[in-house]
Amino acid sequence: MLASRILIVEDDREIGPLVQGLLQREGYDVVWVRSALQMDQSLSERRADLLVLDLMLPGEDGLSICRRLSAGSGIPILMLTAKADDLDRIIGLEMGADDYLPKPFNPRELLARIRAVLRRTAPASAAAASAMPAERVRFAGFEFDLSSRQLKREDGSEIEISAGDYDLLSVLVRHPQRVLNRDQLMDLTRGRSWEAFDRSIDVALSRLRRKIEADPAHPQIVKTVRNGGYLLAVPVERLGNL
Repeated sequence: MLASRILIVEDDREIGPLVQGLLQREGYDVVWVRSALQMDQSLSERRADLLVLDLMLPGEDGLSICRRLSAGSGIPILMLTAKADDLDRIIGLEMGADDYLPKPFNPRELLARIRAVLRRTAPASAAAASAMPAERVRFAGFEFDLSSRQLKREDGSEIEISAGDYDLLSVLVRHPQRVLNRDQLMDLTRGRSWEAFDRSIDVALSRLRRKIEADPAHPQIVKTVRNGGYLLAVPVERLGNL
């Protein structure tokens, strides 16, 4: 099996090589670049399986890169930043980051988070294949292919979804019309990787609503149940295995 390709976008001349060496020793195919321009050049040559992205960069910053890539490429993003307060975490998650690790970080924690993101976002992995059969579902005019990770509107146009969107939507369509609280959603999706910032589940749900609700401010598909949690309020039709 080919090693996962990880692209590090980090302008610090000490941190970049250190992270690159750490990941290479773990068997990953790693490229280190120092700017958005170099990142775009690398991605034009070969797609990455994961982006480790610094927030503070010269030129286009990490938040802008995150917004741009999450809107089109679908590449999972783990954001690194020296800023550790809740507001910065919320902004990063709103922009489409799949996980968030403040500096300074423990190298083993970085590895654990990278492995967790790659497990969640590798549809060809044996673990994903054994845990989730190929299946399609339809709800509220959308068709969701859990195997290919594609979400389409009724007219067949595709909606770009991040790994976090996929995690949440997969759980919701498997438990339709059932109230799930934040802890249950964390357990059923990312488990321990949510622990650093448990309110991120709310941010991720808000982001998903913006993609599937006609009026995200008054959601009719994924509803909030006061003092309860969240509810996929529409029926789900299973279309069977592919």
